[in-house]
Amino acid sequence: MPQRITELTPAQIARFGEWTQRWIEIGLSTDPADFDRATTAALRCYELANLKRPMLILHMGSPYGATLGGTLAWAIARNLTGVQSPLESQVESQVASASQIRSQVESQVESRVESQISSQVSMQVESQVWHQVAMQVEGQARSQIGNKVESQVDSKVWGQVWRQAESQLGSEVRSYLWSHWVNEVWSHAWSGLYNLRGGAFWASWGAHISYCRDVAGWCDPVLERFELDEELIQSCGWVWWHENVFAISDRPSAINRDSEGRLHGETGPSVVHRDGWSLWHAHGVPVPQHVIERSGAISVGMIDQERNAEVRRVMIDRYRYGKEVHGAAAYIRDAGGIKLDHDERFGTLWRRNIPNDEPIVMLEVVNATREPTGEFKRYWLRVPPEMTTAHEAVAWTFGRRKQDYAPTIET
Repeated sequence: MPQRITELTPAQIARFGEWTQRWIEIGLSTDPADFDRATTAALRCYELANLKRPMLILHMGSPYGATLGGTLAWAIARNLTGVQSPLESQVESQVASASQIRSQVESQVESRVESQISSQVSMQVESQVWHQVAMQVEGQARSQIGNKVESQVDSKVWGQVWRQAESQLGSEVRSYLWSHWVNEVWSHAWSGLYNLRGGAFWASWGAHISYCRDVAGWCDPVLERFELDEELIQSCGWVWWHENVFAISDRPSAINRDSEGRLHGETGPSVVHRDGWSLWHAHGVPVPQHVIERSGAISVGMIDQERNAEVRRVMIDRYRYGKEVHGAAAYIRDAGGIKLDHDERFGTLWRRNIPNDEPIVMLEVVNATREPTGEFKRYWLRVPPEMTTAHEAVAWTFGRRKQDYAPTIET
Protein backbone atom coordinates (compact mmCIF):
# COMPACT_ATOMS: atom_id res chain seq x y z
CA MET A 1 0.00 0.00 0.00
CA PRO A 2 1.42 3.44 -0.86
CA GLN A 3 2.88 5.32 2.11
CA ARG A 4 0.93 8.38 3.25
CA ILE A 5 2.81 11.68 2.81
CA THR A 6 2.46 13.82 5.93
CA GLU A 7 5.14 16.49 5.48
CA LEU A 8 7.54 18.00 2.98
CA THR A 9 11.27 18.28 3.49
CA PRO A 10 13.09 21.64 3.17
CA ALA A 11 14.60 20.41 -0.11
CA GLN A 12 11.15 19.60 -1.50
CA ILE A 13 9.76 22.97 -0.40
CA ALA A 14 12.69 24.71 -2.10
CA ARG A 15 11.47 23.34 -5.44
CA PHE A 16 8.12 25.14 -5.33
CA GLY A 17 9.38 28.05 -7.43
CA GLU A 18 11.11 25.87 -10.01
CA TRP A 19 8.06 23.63 -10.42
CA THR A 20 5.71 26.57 -10.72
CA GLN A 21 7.78 28.20 -13.44
CA ARG A 22 8.11 24.94 -15.35
CA TRP A 23 4.35 24.47 -15.55
CA ILE A 24 3.62 28.10 -16.33
CA GLU A 25 5.88 27.67 -19.35
CA ILE A 26 4.04 24.48 -20.31
CA GLY A 27 0.65 26.16 -19.92
CA LEU A 28 1.67 29.19 -21.98
CA SER A 29 3.68 27.29 -24.58
CA THR A 30 3.35 28.46 -28.18
CA ASP A 31 4.87 25.34 -29.73
CA PRO A 32 2.71 23.64 -32.37
CA ALA A 33 0.47 20.91 -30.98
CA ASP A 34 1.54 17.29 -31.23
CA PHE A 35 -1.84 16.08 -32.49
CA ASP A 36 -0.84 12.41 -32.69
CA ARG A 37 0.29 12.35 -29.07
CA ALA A 38 -2.85 14.17 -27.94
CA THR A 39 -5.13 11.88 -29.95
CA THR A 40 -3.58 8.75 -28.45
CA ALA A 41 -4.10 10.06 -24.90
CA ALA A 42 -7.66 11.20 -25.62
CA LEU A 43 -8.70 7.85 -27.12
CA ARG A 44 -7.37 6.11 -24.04
CA CYS A 45 -9.64 8.37 -21.96
CA TYR A 46 -12.63 7.21 -24.01
CA GLU A 47 -11.68 3.62 -23.22
CA LEU A 48 -11.45 4.31 -19.49
CA ALA A 49 -14.94 5.82 -19.58
CA ASN A 50 -16.29 2.80 -21.52
CA LEU A 51 -17.19 5.03 -24.44
CA LYS A 52 -16.94 4.04 -28.08
CA ARG A 53 -14.21 5.45 -30.25
CA PRO A 54 -15.56 8.70 -31.75
CA MET A 55 -16.52 8.65 -35.43
CA LEU A 56 -14.73 11.92 -36.15
CA ILE A 57 -11.43 13.28 -34.86
CA LEU A 58 -10.88 16.96 -35.60
CA HIS A 59 -7.55 18.78 -35.40
CA MET A 60 -8.44 22.47 -35.22
CA GLY A 61 -6.35 25.63 -35.22
CA SER A 62 -7.84 27.27 -32.13
CA PRO A 63 -10.13 26.68 -29.13
CA TYR A 64 -12.80 28.55 -31.04
CA GLY A 65 -12.44 26.19 -33.96
CA ALA A 66 -12.53 23.13 -31.71
CA THR A 67 -15.64 24.31 -29.85
CA LEU A 68 -17.80 25.21 -32.80
CA GLY A 69 -16.21 22.70 -35.15
CA GLY A 70 -16.80 19.84 -32.75
CA THR A 71 -20.48 20.70 -32.46
CA LEU A 72 -20.97 21.06 -36.19
CA ALA A 73 -19.09 17.87 -37.05
CA TRP A 74 -21.03 15.94 -34.44
CA ALA A 75 -24.27 17.10 -36.05
CA ILE A 76 -23.00 15.85 -39.42
CA ALA A 77 -22.33 12.44 -37.89
CA ARG A 78 -25.71 12.46 -36.13
CA ASN A 79 -27.59 12.93 -39.40
CA LEU A 80 -25.49 10.51 -41.44
CA THR A 81 -25.95 7.73 -38.90
CA GLY A 82 -29.70 8.26 -38.78
CA VAL A 83 -29.88 9.39 -35.15
CA GLN A 84 -33.14 11.32 -34.86
CA SER A 85 -33.36 12.14 -31.17
CA PRO A 86 -33.82 15.82 -30.32
CA LEU A 87 -30.71 17.97 -30.40
CA GLU A 88 -31.18 18.97 -26.76
CA SER A 89 -30.98 15.37 -25.57
CA GLN A 90 -27.94 14.79 -27.76
CA VAL A 91 -26.20 17.81 -26.20
CA GLU A 92 -27.00 16.46 -22.75
CA SER A 93 -25.49 13.13 -23.80
CA GLN A 94 -22.33 14.86 -24.94
CA VAL A 95 -21.95 16.79 -21.72
CA ALA A 96 -22.50 13.53 -19.83
CA SER A 97 -19.70 11.87 -21.79
CA ALA A 98 -17.33 14.70 -20.88
CA SER A 99 -18.32 14.18 -17.24
CA GLN A 100 -17.66 10.45 -17.54
CA ILE A 101 -14.15 11.11 -18.74
CA ARG A 102 -13.59 13.60 -15.95
CA SER A 103 -14.78 11.07 -13.37
CA GLN A 104 -12.48 8.36 -14.70
CA VAL A 105 -9.37 10.56 -14.65
CA GLU A 106 -9.49 13.73 -12.57
CA SER A 107 -11.99 12.65 -9.92
CA GLN A 108 -10.25 9.36 -9.19
CA VAL A 109 -6.85 11.01 -8.91
CA GLU A 110 -8.28 13.67 -6.59
CA SER A 111 -9.82 11.00 -4.40
CA ARG A 112 -6.48 9.22 -4.00
CA VAL A 113 -4.70 12.50 -3.25
CA GLU A 114 -7.13 13.16 -0.42
CA SER A 115 -6.57 9.71 1.08
CA GLN A 116 -2.78 9.48 0.69
CA ILE A 117 -1.50 13.05 1.11
CA SER A 118 -2.20 14.94 4.31
CA SER A 119 -4.34 18.06 4.10
CA GLN A 120 -1.42 20.16 5.36
CA VAL A 121 0.88 18.99 2.55
CA SER A 122 -1.88 19.27 -0.03
CA MET A 123 -2.65 22.84 1.04
CA GLN A 124 1.04 23.74 0.81
CA VAL A 125 1.31 22.40 -2.72
CA GLU A 126 -1.98 23.97 -3.79
CA SER A 127 -0.96 27.36 -2.42
CA GLN A 128 2.60 27.43 -3.71
CA VAL A 129 2.24 25.52 -6.98
CA TRP A 130 -1.34 25.03 -8.15
CA HIS A 131 -2.61 28.53 -7.37
CA GLN A 132 0.52 30.25 -8.65
CA VAL A 133 0.29 28.46 -11.99
CA ALA A 134 -3.48 29.02 -12.11
CA MET A 135 -3.10 32.79 -11.72
CA GLN A 136 -0.76 32.98 -14.72
CA VAL A 137 -2.35 30.36 -16.98
CA GLU A 138 -6.01 29.79 -16.11
CA GLY A 139 -6.61 33.23 -14.59
CA GLN A 140 -5.45 35.02 -17.71
CA ALA A 141 -5.27 32.82 -20.79
CA ARG A 142 -7.92 30.15 -20.18
CA SER A 143 -10.63 32.43 -18.81
CA GLN A 144 -10.09 35.12 -21.43
CA ILE A 145 -10.01 32.67 -24.34
CA GLY A 146 -13.05 30.84 -23.00
CA ASN A 147 -15.01 34.08 -22.73
CA LYS A 148 -14.03 35.02 -26.27
CA VAL A 149 -15.09 31.64 -27.64
CA GLU A 150 -18.47 31.97 -25.96
CA SER A 151 -19.08 35.39 -27.47
CA GLN A 152 -17.90 34.55 -30.97
CA VAL A 153 -20.00 31.82 -32.53
CA ASP A 154 -19.95 32.55 -36.27
CA SER A 155 -18.92 30.88 -39.54
CA LYS A 156 -15.14 31.19 -39.26
CA VAL A 157 -14.43 27.47 -38.83
CA TRP A 158 -16.77 26.08 -41.49
CA GLY A 159 -13.88 25.46 -43.90
CA GLN A 160 -11.87 23.38 -41.43
CA VAL A 161 -14.87 21.28 -40.37
CA TRP A 162 -16.10 20.81 -43.95
CA ARG A 163 -12.79 19.45 -45.26
CA GLN A 164 -12.13 17.06 -42.39
CA ALA A 165 -15.70 15.76 -42.06
CA GLU A 166 -16.07 15.15 -45.79
CA SER A 167 -12.75 13.31 -45.98
CA GLN A 168 -13.72 11.02 -43.10
CA LEU A 169 -17.44 10.51 -43.81
CA GLY A 170 -17.91 11.01 -47.55
CA SER A 171 -19.24 13.51 -50.07
CA GLU A 172 -22.85 13.12 -48.93
CA VAL A 173 -21.95 15.56 -46.15
CA ARG A 174 -22.64 18.53 -48.42
CA SER A 175 -26.28 17.68 -49.12
CA TYR A 176 -27.04 16.97 -45.47
CA LEU A 177 -25.20 20.06 -44.31
CA TRP A 178 -27.53 22.58 -45.86
CA SER A 179 -30.79 20.69 -46.24
CA HIS A 180 -31.30 19.09 -42.84
CA TRP A 181 -29.89 20.84 -39.82
CA VAL A 182 -27.85 24.05 -40.34
CA ASN A 183 -30.25 26.35 -38.48
CA GLU A 184 -30.91 23.82 -35.73
CA VAL A 185 -27.23 23.23 -35.04
CA TRP A 186 -26.34 26.89 -35.25
CA SER A 187 -28.78 27.84 -32.51
CA HIS A 188 -27.25 25.24 -30.18
CA ALA A 189 -23.57 25.47 -31.10
CA TRP A 190 -22.76 27.25 -27.86
CA SER A 191 -23.60 24.02 -26.01
CA GLY A 192 -20.24 22.62 -27.09
CA LEU A 193 -18.62 24.90 -24.52
CA TYR A 194 -19.72 22.51 -21.79
CA ASN A 195 -17.60 19.70 -23.22
CA LEU A 196 -14.19 21.26 -22.68
CA ARG A 197 -11.50 19.88 -20.41
CA GLY A 198 -7.82 19.11 -20.74
CA GLY A 199 -4.94 20.61 -22.65
CA ALA A 200 -2.32 23.26 -21.98
CA PHE A 201 -4.57 25.63 -20.06
CA TRP A 202 -5.18 22.98 -17.39
CA ALA A 203 -1.52 23.32 -16.39
CA SER A 204 -2.23 24.04 -12.70
CA TRP A 205 -3.74 20.56 -12.33
CA GLY A 206 -0.68 19.04 -13.98
CA ALA A 207 1.65 21.09 -11.79
CA HIS A 208 -0.08 19.99 -8.59
CA ILE A 209 -0.19 16.24 -9.24
CA SER A 210 3.23 16.03 -10.93
CA TYR A 211 4.80 17.81 -7.94
CA CYS A 212 3.25 15.27 -5.57
CA ARG A 213 4.56 12.46 -7.78
CA ASP A 214 7.99 13.70 -8.88
CA VAL A 215 9.05 15.86 -5.94
CA ALA A 216 7.09 14.63 -2.92
CA GLY A 217 7.49 10.98 -3.98
CA TRP A 218 3.84 9.97 -4.18
CA CYS A 219 3.32 6.57 -5.84
CA ASP A 220 -0.02 5.07 -6.77
CA PRO A 221 -1.40 3.06 -9.71
CA VAL A 222 -4.00 5.81 -10.26
CA LEU A 223 -1.20 8.01 -11.58
CA GLU A 224 -1.46 6.11 -14.86
CA ARG A 225 -4.76 7.92 -15.33
CA PHE A 226 -3.24 11.28 -14.48
CA GLU A 227 -0.56 10.68 -17.10
CA LEU A 228 -3.27 10.86 -19.77
CA ASP A 229 -4.15 14.36 -18.60
CA GLU A 230 -0.44 15.16 -18.44
CA GLU A 231 -0.03 14.05 -22.06
CA LEU A 232 -2.86 16.34 -23.15
CA ILE A 233 -1.52 19.30 -21.17
CA GLN A 234 1.91 18.89 -22.74
CA SER A 235 0.79 18.24 -26.31
CA CYS A 236 -2.14 20.48 -27.29
CA GLY A 237 -4.32 23.49 -26.53
CA TRP A 238 -7.81 22.37 -25.48
CA VAL A 239 -9.92 19.24 -26.03
CA TRP A 240 -13.69 19.13 -26.54
CA TRP A 241 -15.30 15.77 -25.83
CA HIS A 242 -18.33 14.60 -27.79
CA GLU A 243 -20.12 11.28 -28.01
CA ASN A 244 -19.29 10.72 -31.68
CA VAL A 245 -16.69 13.44 -32.21
CA PHE A 246 -13.79 14.90 -30.34
CA ALA A 247 -11.92 18.02 -31.34
CA ILE A 248 -8.37 18.94 -30.40
CA SER A 249 -7.19 22.53 -30.49
CA ASP A 250 -3.71 23.69 -31.42
CA ARG A 251 -1.80 25.89 -29.00
CA PRO A 252 -1.53 29.63 -29.67
CA SER A 253 1.29 30.68 -31.96
CA ALA A 254 1.89 33.76 -29.79
CA ILE A 255 0.94 34.91 -26.29
CA ASN A 256 1.92 38.48 -25.40
CA ARG A 257 1.82 39.75 -21.81
CA ASP A 258 2.87 42.85 -19.89
CA SER A 259 5.39 42.98 -17.04
CA GLU A 260 2.71 41.90 -14.57
CA GLY A 261 1.78 38.80 -16.58
CA ARG A 262 -1.49 40.21 -17.93
CA LEU A 263 -2.46 39.62 -21.55
CA HIS A 264 -1.39 42.70 -23.49
CA GLY A 265 -0.63 43.69 -27.06
CA GLU A 266 0.64 47.23 -27.53
CA THR A 267 0.11 47.33 -31.29
CA GLY A 268 -1.31 43.90 -32.18
CA PRO A 269 -3.06 40.81 -30.76
CA SER A 270 -2.32 39.52 -27.29
CA VAL A 271 -3.08 35.92 -28.32
CA VAL A 272 -2.73 34.57 -31.85
CA HIS A 273 -3.72 31.11 -33.10
CA ARG A 274 -2.50 29.42 -36.24
CA ASP A 275 -5.89 29.57 -37.94
CA GLY A 276 -5.89 33.36 -37.54
CA TRP A 277 -8.27 33.51 -34.57
CA SER A 278 -6.91 36.17 -32.21
CA LEU A 279 -7.65 38.16 -29.09
CA TRP A 280 -6.75 41.73 -28.19
CA HIS A 281 -6.05 42.98 -24.67
CA ALA A 282 -4.72 46.09 -22.99
CA HIS A 283 -3.11 45.17 -19.68
CA GLY A 284 -5.55 42.30 -19.13
CA VAL A 285 -8.67 44.09 -20.37
CA PRO A 286 -10.26 42.43 -23.46
CA VAL A 287 -10.91 45.02 -26.15
CA PRO A 288 -12.02 45.08 -29.80
CA GLN A 289 -9.29 44.82 -32.42
CA HIS A 290 -9.62 48.44 -33.56
CA VAL A 291 -8.81 49.81 -30.10
CA ILE A 292 -5.30 48.33 -30.37
CA GLU A 293 -4.57 48.28 -34.08
CA ARG A 294 -6.41 51.43 -35.20
CA SER A 295 -6.18 53.56 -32.09
CA GLY A 296 -5.52 56.62 -34.23
CA ALA A 297 -9.12 56.42 -35.39
CA ILE A 298 -10.57 56.56 -31.88
CA SER A 299 -12.75 59.65 -31.56
CA VAL A 300 -14.40 61.47 -28.67
CA GLY A 301 -17.75 60.26 -30.00
CA MET A 302 -16.62 56.61 -30.05
CA ILE A 303 -15.40 56.91 -26.47
CA ASP A 304 -18.62 58.49 -25.26
CA GLN A 305 -20.72 55.81 -26.99
CA GLU A 306 -18.79 52.87 -25.49
CA ARG A 307 -20.90 51.28 -22.75
CA ASN A 308 -18.27 49.00 -21.25
CA ALA A 309 -16.45 51.08 -18.63
CA GLU A 310 -13.20 49.08 -18.83
CA VAL A 311 -13.04 49.28 -22.62
CA ARG A 312 -13.86 52.98 -22.47
CA ARG A 313 -10.94 53.60 -20.08
CA VAL A 314 -8.59 51.82 -22.45
CA MET A 315 -9.91 53.89 -25.36
CA ILE A 316 -9.25 57.06 -23.38
CA ASP A 317 -5.73 55.90 -22.53
CA ARG A 318 -5.05 55.20 -26.22
CA TYR A 319 -6.72 58.33 -27.57
CA ARG A 320 -4.34 60.17 -29.93
CA TYR A 321 -1.83 57.36 -29.36
CA GLY A 322 1.72 58.45 -30.26
CA LYS A 323 1.02 62.20 -30.07
CA GLU A 324 2.74 64.53 -27.63
CA VAL A 325 -0.55 65.17 -25.84
CA HIS A 326 -2.45 61.91 -25.69
CA GLY A 327 -4.66 59.78 -23.49
CA ALA A 328 -6.85 61.44 -20.88
CA ALA A 329 -5.17 64.82 -21.41
CA ALA A 330 -6.01 64.91 -25.11
CA TYR A 331 -9.49 63.55 -24.47
CA ILE A 332 -10.42 66.17 -21.89
CA ARG A 333 -8.95 68.87 -24.11
CA ASP A 334 -10.88 67.75 -27.21
CA ALA A 335 -14.09 66.67 -25.48
CA GLY A 336 -14.75 70.10 -23.99
CA GLY A 337 -13.95 69.64 -20.32
CA ILE A 338 -15.36 71.95 -17.68
CA LYS A 339 -12.87 74.43 -16.20
CA LEU A 340 -13.13 73.96 -12.44
CA ASP A 341 -10.43 76.41 -11.39
CA HIS A 342 -7.59 78.56 -12.69
CA ASP A 343 -4.72 79.85 -10.59
CA GLU A 344 -1.73 81.63 -12.14
CA ARG A 345 0.56 79.99 -9.57
CA PHE A 346 -0.67 76.41 -9.92
CA GLY A 347 -2.40 75.96 -13.28
CA THR A 348 -5.87 75.09 -14.55
CA LEU A 349 -8.07 72.28 -13.28
CA TRP A 350 -10.36 70.60 -15.83
CA ARG A 351 -13.15 68.04 -15.41
CA ARG A 352 -15.00 65.77 -17.87
CA ASN A 353 -17.96 63.74 -16.65
CA ILE A 354 -18.15 60.16 -17.96
CA PRO A 355 -21.48 58.27 -18.08
CA ASN A 356 -21.61 55.43 -15.53
CA ASP A 357 -18.01 55.99 -14.49
CA GLU A 358 -15.96 58.34 -12.35
CA PRO A 359 -15.15 61.71 -13.94
CA ILE A 360 -11.75 62.55 -15.38
CA VAL A 361 -10.03 65.46 -13.64
CA MET A 362 -6.80 66.86 -15.12
CA LEU A 363 -4.43 69.60 -13.99
CA GLU A 364 -2.97 71.66 -16.83
CA VAL A 365 0.33 73.29 -15.88
CA VAL A 366 2.79 75.45 -17.80
CA ASN A 367 6.54 74.93 -17.61
CA ALA A 368 8.13 78.14 -16.32
CA THR A 369 11.20 77.57 -18.51
CA ARG A 370 10.89 78.83 -22.08
CA GLU A 371 11.54 76.27 -24.85
CA PRO A 372 14.19 77.04 -27.54
CA THR A 373 11.29 77.91 -29.85
CA GLY A 374 10.20 80.59 -27.42
CA GLU A 375 7.11 78.69 -26.32
CA PHE A 376 6.18 77.54 -22.84
CA LYS A 377 5.45 73.82 -22.76
CA ARG A 378 2.16 72.63 -21.24
CA TYR A 379 1.75 69.41 -19.25
CA TRP A 380 -1.39 67.56 -18.22
CA LEU A 381 -1.49 65.61 -14.95
CA ARG A 382 -4.37 63.34 -13.96
CA VAL A 383 -5.52 63.85 -10.37
CA PRO A 384 -8.23 62.26 -8.19
CA PRO A 385 -11.81 63.16 -9.18
CA GLU A 386 -12.52 64.80 -5.84
CA MET A 387 -10.02 67.62 -6.53
CA THR A 388 -11.77 71.03 -6.83
CA THR A 389 -8.90 73.58 -7.02
CA ALA A 390 -5.62 73.77 -8.91
CA HIS A 391 -3.79 74.43 -5.62
CA GLU A 392 -5.22 71.25 -4.08
CA ALA A 393 -4.40 69.24 -7.20
CA VAL A 394 -0.78 70.35 -7.52
CA ALA A 395 -0.25 69.71 -3.80
CA TRP A 396 -1.58 66.16 -4.32
CA THR A 397 1.03 65.53 -7.05
CA PHE A 398 3.71 66.19 -4.41
CA GLY A 399 2.01 63.99 -1.83
CA ARG A 400 0.90 66.93 0.31
CA ARG A 401 -2.26 68.59 1.50
CA LYS A 402 -3.29 71.97 0.12
CA GLN A 403 -2.55 73.78 3.38
CA ASP A 404 0.95 72.26 3.51
CA TYR A 405 1.97 73.24 -0.01
CA ALA A 406 2.94 76.85 -0.64
CA PRO A 407 6.20 77.13 -2.65
CA THR A 408 7.80 80.57 -2.69
CA ILE A 409 10.46 79.97 -5.37
CA GLU A 410 9.99 77.87 -8.51
CA THR A 411 13.12 76.38 -10.11
